[in-house]
Amino acid sequence: MSDIFPQLIQQLFNGLSLGAIYALIAIGYTMVYGIIGMINFAHGDIYMIGAYIGLVTLSAIGTQSGLPVWAIIGLMLVVAVFVTGVYGLVVEQVAYKPVRQSPRLVALISAIGMSIFLQNWVALGQGARDMAVPSLLPGAINFHMGDFEVFIPYTRVLIIAVTVVLMIALTMYIKHSRMGRASRACAQDMHMANLLGIDTNKVISFTFVLGAVLAAVGGVLIALAVGKLNPFIGFLAGIKAFTAAVLGGIGSIPGAMLGGVILGVAETFAAAYISSEYKDIVAFGLLVTILMFRPSGLLGKPEVEKV
Repeated sequence: MSDIFPQLIQQLFNGLSLGAIYALIAIGYTMVYGIIGMINFAHGDIYMIGAYIGLVTLSAIGTQSGLPVWAIIGLMLVVAVFVTGVYGLVVEQVAYKPVRQSPRLVALISAIGMSIFLQNWVALGQGARDMAVPSLLPGAINFHMGDFEVFIPYTRVLIIAVTVVLMIALTMYIKHSRMGRASRACAQDMHMANLLGIDTNKVISFTFVLGAVLAAVGGVLIALAVGKLNPFIGFLAGIKAFTAAVLGGIGSIPGAMLGGVILGVAETFAAAYISSEYKDIVAFGLLVTILMFRPSGLLGKPEVEKV
């Protein structure tokens, strides 16, 4: 068997795990935009804070606590989800609610200011240097395909498995729950939803919290997989996730999922077969190419101006 196909399998799996992280973050962008028409540029830093909360929780528990690995990871996720959800709510109340009726540029400046504040808040509290994250799942699944050994780390398997479960749960929640139906109503027509008795302020706050929760899960999982983090990892991850959201169709949750996967796979293949220095060029070039032919994104719907 040629080594080409096994290498494709290896890189495809790496790309899927990276794309899963992008998708988790991208959903936060697309939900906020779908409801209030604004981009939460502080969202990448919420992802970074989730990773730090997970590390702090792990340090408090200790790797020699005697707890099974699944319990430690579960506690990291639970604490990160709770604390980061509070951060998401605070960001909405401080940076967005006061300027919701202002011009879009005002909200954009507010979001960028909040992003800079969160970066420096964590840098002052935890230091600006790289911090090591202990490996809780050091093993990997190995199997041979011809002369090539496919190497699948357990942490990457965990990322894909957790992301798939969360995507299914989110889809069912948005489709069937009361808050999910209210969110869809607000996304369709905020003014009419308000007239029908829906608490739109509550829905908007819920959207920020839910996006923060998903980003926190991604932050904890990628910290375990990569093994290090710093206060500035959220900026680039946020830009990539925003790119994924636009690629799939900003405002579309399935589009954010698809965009994240496509971007992760494209970036990984570019790094493997061209050069790691060109992976960002390929990723953003793909975005430009798709938007040239489909400006609303892959699954996005063109905006219809209401008169």
